[in-house]
Amino acid sequence: MIYVMYNPLAGNRTCEEACKGVGEIFASDDKQYIDLLTIDDLEQYIRQFSPEDQIVVCGGDGTLNYLINHINTAELEQDIFYYPGGSGNDFYHDVDEEGTNGVYRINMYLKCIPVVKVKGMKKLFLNGIGYGIDGYCCEEGDKKRIVSPGKRVNYSIIALKGLVYDFKRVNAKVTVDGVTKEYHNVWMAPTMNGRYFGGGMKCAPNQDRMNEDGLVSVIVVHSRFRLPVLLAFASVYKGNHIRYKSLVTELFGSDITIEFDRPTALQIDGETVTDVLKYEVHKDKKIIC
Repeated sequence: MIYVMYNPLAGNRTCEEACKGVGEIFASDDKQYIDLLTIDDLEQYIRQFSPEDQIVVCGGDGTLNYLINHINTAELEQDIFYYPGGSGNDFYHDVDEEGTNGVYRINMYLKCIPVVKVKGMKKLFLNGIGYGIDGYCCEEGDKKRIVSPGKRVNYSIIALKGLVYDFKRVNAKVTVDGVTKEYHNVWMAPTMNGRYFGGGMKCAPNQDRMNEDGLVSVIVVHSRFRLPVLLAFASVYKGNHIRYKSLVTELFGSDITIEFDRPTALQIDGETVTDVLKYEVHKDKKIIC
């Protein structure tokens, strides 16, 4: 049996229709389509499946985040496939380097997952923690969805608005594996497990989510002036922003603590958390991916 588990809210509410494309990829007629949001206990539900069954998850980055935080994906016996049906699909940008845009087996990526602690909450994440203007973009995007449900949110336009006049810079204390550095006029300080965020922005081009040392990337963008950051922003889709060494600091570690001097929005795989002063990330070095 092939279980196609989809999130009807993903892709600006287009995922339910989009997931029908799975039927064109899997020739078997023995398929069952399941709305993820109708399942009360996802882990208990999947325990009913046999090891020979296959699971296809259809949705976006938020859907995958929901999956890893509701079941122990490292112990699943079934083959787990991902079919992108979200609006950003940053996980898919990262792992499908060939650009096949089809169904992709993801079991190996579900066994080496970092954890974030923020505002008394502890969550696993696949792609990254955005803190600063990237969190601001998610916060503004949420507001637009309330006003215009189902309408696609253009995060590039929101980011430009923030860079030009709206986002207020902060001071940050960044601790990586016990070493602390302080930065002034910080625009963002994300911690990345993958390379992409924001619907295709290559924020951490040197990050490898499957690295054996359990390292994540911290990208600190800091500048007193807006214009240099705007110029660097134009190159983020190809990951060339890290060439601006006076603006961008790239750090690697497995234990990260980021503190801002005023409350700022944060995003976890696209999910917004508002009024954050501090977050911590840990990725276990002993995990063999």
